[in-house]
Amino acid sequence: MKRIVILGTGGTIAGQARQAGDNVGYTAAQIAVGDLLAAIPALAGFALEAEQVAQVDSKDMSFAIWRALAQRTAHHLARDEVAGIVITHGTDTLEETAYFLHRVLAPAKPVVLTAAMRPANALAPDGPQNLLDAVRVAALPGARGVLACIAGAVHAGCDVRKVHPFRIDAFDSGDAGALGYIEEGHLRQLRDWPAGEALALACTQREDWPRVDIVVSAAGVDGALVDALVALGARGIVAACTGNGTLSAALESALLRAQAAGVAVLRATRIGRGSIVETSAQALPSAGALTPVQARVELLLTLR
Repeated sequence: MKRIVILGTGGTIAGQARQAGDNVGYTAAQIAVGDLLAAIPALAGFALEAEQVAQVDSKDMSFAIWRALAQRTAHHLARDEVAGIVITHGTDTLEETAYFLHRVLAPAKPVVLTAAMRPANALAPDGPQNLLDAVRVAALPGARGVLACIAGAVHAGCDVRKVHPFRIDAFDSGDAGALGYIEEGHLRQLRDWPAGEALALACTQREDWPRVDIVVSAAGVDGALVDALVALGARGIVAACTGNGTLSAALESALLRAQAAGVAVLRATRIGRGSIVETSAQALPSAGALTPVQARVELLLTLR
């Protein structure tokens, strides 16, 4: 039997609350990944390995953890006896980690991120079912790419984004739509597995990650923050734009100054769906369908 490697990074799925009925006042990253697996009897039929890469609330995800996670994921993917990888993660930055791994690895085997919106000791925790579903997807013959499996839906890692702060079905894939749905243990697949060209692990080895920040365009916003970021040494700036990639005049002027000074600038829409439709008049490049946080990851990985 092929093996599934479970890499733990913490998150709500490993969290505990003082009272079982409290789904928001909990502490994340309290339970080891091996103990999470032991609490799910339905996993007994799989050949599993568990490894704790990190134990953090995902709001505190760091470049160092990303680097270690990419290295350990690549290590296990290279093993012939491993069919796929499952990564337990917090929901807050799951979409960033998923896009990071998609761009760095673009794996030929499945790498499935999963998470929970409720702590492990909730009255009705969602983590066990999500983890079981993720293992099932990772074990599917022919599965490939970075994926996210949460609340019965399977998303491509390049599309997934968090769209609700509390509900257990807190993720979707924007206009792209879910890749498929887990129904009684079986995948109803709606579109192809994600594909892409890997940037390779070398881009994660740097100690001096470039400073890349996000600024938001809104009513009355000026360019002071952009000027301050340039003074701080920012190498890249993502503008979370209104509408179809539009910016307030003052903010746009500041971003053009930053671009002229050598700072990489990308426009991404702050709206949860859709892609920026370019016009010939735009002097600042667009991130297309990438969300602002995905665009930030793109700059982090590609700036030299």
